[in-house]
Amino acid sequence: MKTPKLPSTKGSKRSTSLLGLSRGMLLATAAVVVVVLGGVTLLSGASNKPTLLSDLRQQTHYHGLAVDRADPTRLLLATHHGFYIVNKAGVATRVSPVQDFMGFTPHPTNKSILFASGHPSGGGNMGFLRSDDGGVSWKQVSLGLGGPVDFHQMDVSPADGNVVYGSYRGIQVSRDGGQNWSMAGPSPDGLIALAASRASPDRVYAATQSGLQISNDAGKSWSPAGFAGQAVSTVSVGSGDSIFAFVVGKGLQRAAEGSPGNWSLLNNDFGDRALLHLAVDPTDPARMYAATDDSSLLASSDGGHSWHPFGAK
Repeated sequence: MKTPKLPSTKGSKRSTSLLGLSRGMLLATAAVVVVVLGGVTLLSGASNKPTLLSDLRQQTHYHGLAVDRADPTRLLLATHHGFYIVNKAGVATRVSPVQDFMGFTPHPTNKSILFASGHPSGGGNMGFLRSDDGGVSWKQVSLGLGGPVDFHQMDVSPADGNVVYGSYRGIQVSRDGGQNWSMAGPSPDGLIALAASRASPDRVYAATQSGLQISNDAGKSWSPAGFAGQAVSTVSVGSGDSIFAFVVGKGLQRAAEGSPGNWSLLNNDFGDRALLHLAVDPTDPARMYAATDDSSLLASSDGGHSWHPFGAK
C-alpha cells in the first residue's frame, strides 16, 4: 500500500486537523502512515535518558500500549524510535535499541514475554519478534509468511497464548507462538486494528474505516459487529467479557463478547482526538489507558467513563 510521507514532528505536535473531514480515510491507514521511515526525525544517539511524556510526544509516534504485568503501575510503550517503560509520574525510559516497533502486544499470561514486528532503524522489515526480558532485547522468531513481514496490526489470543494474528498481505495466523504461519484470508478493507477474543482462539475483531468486523473462523471470513459505515480507530478486549471500541465522532464504546452488537457509550469527551490504542490493567479492570492520535497518553480509573492525562494524578 502506498502511503503519504508525513513531515517531521520534532518540536511540534502532529496536526489534529489531519483528522478533520478526511478523518476516516486517514485512520484507515493510520498504522501504516506513521511508520514511514523518512516521516519523522530519528531521536539522536543511543541515550536511554528518562524523558517526560510531554517531550516524548513531540519526538515520536506511539504504535502500541500495554500495562506492565510485572509492575501494573507502569506502562509499556512501543514507538517509532524504540520501546519505552513509563512510570506512574509520566516519565518514559527507553530500554531497547532505537528501532520502529509495530504490532506490539504482550503475552497474555507471561509477565516477561512481549511480541512485536516493525522496522530496524536502517529500514526494511524485522519479521515477528519476541522479547523474553521485558523489552530490553528482541530476537526474530520467524520471517512470517512471505516475509520478513511487518505486522502493523497484530494480537495474541488471550484464550490461547500460542495463537497469534497479524496482517501482512492478508490475515496471517500462527498456532505455535509465531514460529510458523498460514494465510487465513484477505484483511478486511480499511483495516486499522486487530483484537483477539478472550472467548475463543478462533475469534478476532477488526477495527476498520467502515465499522467493526468480527471473525469466528480465525480470520477466514468476516461479518459486521457494529458501527457500519463509521471509522473505528481501535478495538481492544478487556478482562472478563468486555470489548471496547473507539468510534470517531461517537466516542469510546463497550459491549460484552457474548453480545458484540449491543454497544453502550462510555465517554465522548475527547474533543477532536481519536484513540488509537487501548490497554486495560489485568489486575484492575477499572483502570484503563489510551494513546491518542496526537500522541497523548490518557488514564481512566472508572472503567473508561472519565479520563485524565497519564501521570497527572
